[in-house]
Amino acid sequence: MAHLTTDDGIRLYYEETGSGTPVVFVHEFAGDIRSYEPQLRYFARRYRCVAYNARGYPPSDVPEDFERYSQERARDDIRAVLDGLKIEKAHVVGISMGGFATLHFGFAYPERALSLVVAGCGYGAEPGKRRQFHDETSRTAAQIAAKGMAEVSKTYGAGPTRVQLQNKDPRGYAEFLTQLAEHSTLGSANTMRGVQARRPSLWDLVDRMQALDVPTLVATGDEDDPCLEPGLLMKRHIKSAALVVLPNTGHALNLEEPDLFNRLCDEFFHQVEAGRWPRRDPRATTGSILGM
Repeated sequence: MAHLTTDDGIRLYYEETGSGTPVVFVHEFAGDIRSYEPQLRYFARRYRCVAYNARGYPPSDVPEDFERYSQERARDDIRAVLDGLKIEKAHVVGISMGGFATLHFGFAYPERALSLVVAGCGYGAEPGKRRQFHDETSRTAAQIAAKGMAEVSKTYGAGPTRVQLQNKDPRGYAEFLTQLAEHSTLGSANTMRGVQARRPSLWDLVDRMQALDVPTLVATGDEDDPCLEPGLLMKRHIKSAALVVLPNTGHALNLEEPDLFNRLCDEFFHQVEAGRWPRRDPRATTGSILGM
């Protein structure tokens, strides 16, 4: 199995396939490298595709101390993947937890990103939801530690933004639940405590959004309620961003609608590589309704 080592000594498992311009895929909390299989099979026909398991997700290392997990570490682990594989710049695609890491990667290392796909990003970010989010992450981490992922996966994987996948694709949903149940109990609890619970609100990052000039595609499902307002926030403040909302879709949009998600990313990559991805015209942000 292929591993690379981060600057703080953590070994990350990765897989790569295809050749061409690099695309790096960063998974969500409830996923791992396997959840990008529909994307790897599609994009490997034209791109060098790299997917890796975050720290805490075997066969990557599982540090015992949750202090070794953070939003900054998740951000820098993307850089470690690029450095370890001698990739100067890549399209970076992230879902949910991976979307947060991708956005922060763009803030910190814009020169390493050809583009950013920030999908399903925003859980717990709204100012009025911060206390609820902290309470829920604390409770979830405690349940994982006490009961194990095999048990907690049954409830976590059946949340209000997961039932859409269950209804559309029962076989795919069953596979998703099976893979979720196999995650490390220690790694999942530490990721929830160290990354999810401590990440800053997107509303506290508006200044950094306004400075971001990397081509960005923000994507969300229209039934992924916790990510709708954050998606609008990113669209409004990242001048290089477009927002796509997938209809009748929940959180795991790349699994629910793989063909649509792939086509949207494919067209985005093509526009970026052709130098045709626009920045928002200032005339579109005057605040006027009729333009009079």
